[in-house]
Amino acid sequence: MTKANLTTLKSKTDDVKKSALVLIECQNEWLHPTGHLYQSFKDKDLFEDSIKNIESALVYARQIKMPIIHCGLRFQKGYPELANGKTGLRCAISHYGTFPIDTFNSQFYETLAPINEEFIVMGRTGSSGFAGSNLDVYLRNNNIETLYLVGYATNVCVESTFREAQDKGYLPVIISDATGTFDRIQQDHMLKYTVPHYGESITTSEFERLYDYS
Repeated sequence: MTKANLTTLKSKTDDVKKSALVLIECQNEWLHPTGHLYQSFKDKDLFEDSIKNIESALVYARQIKMPIIHCGLRFQKGYPELANGKTGLRCAISHYGTFPIDTFNSQFYETLAPINEEFIVMGRTGSSGFAGSNLDVYLRNNNIETLYLVGYATNVCVESTFREAQDKGYLPVIISDATGTFDRIQQDHMLKYTVPHYGESITTSEFERLYDYS
């Protein structure tokens, strides 16, 4: 998308307060060397670039006073929320011991941590940011229509949130270079084949030209 094409972004709202930047799992589990998932990134350039771009998008969103939402994962001791999970993420999360509540790895990454009155999603239990959480209630009560999604992993929890946002009537937009997953093949596949069915995508530099904050 070129600069001229930004005006054709169908999801853009005139009122910045009707849009939100949603940070998905920007936690130490993914981003700090002690995290269980930190070593899962095979494409380190993709990983490092995504962090820088999320940091940049967050600074911009704060400057233009766009609502900011921090959507993490945290599970109670013993993973009772995932009981009897035998396959998929419900099995893998408890097996590898990721995102345990009240631990360093479940804390938000230092440069992407919430400030002031930024909204922190509570109660989430699944791959979608909406699963079991108060995200939908917050969005509807604040008349938010468009969701700009960043975070991890592009083809797992970001994608699940992206799909469900469309199903719930929101306008989801992936900030493509501010997301990351295990390798470039999975990243490119999601952006090429999934995004057109559920919403739109832009780059970080394009996101940072959406609204004037001068």
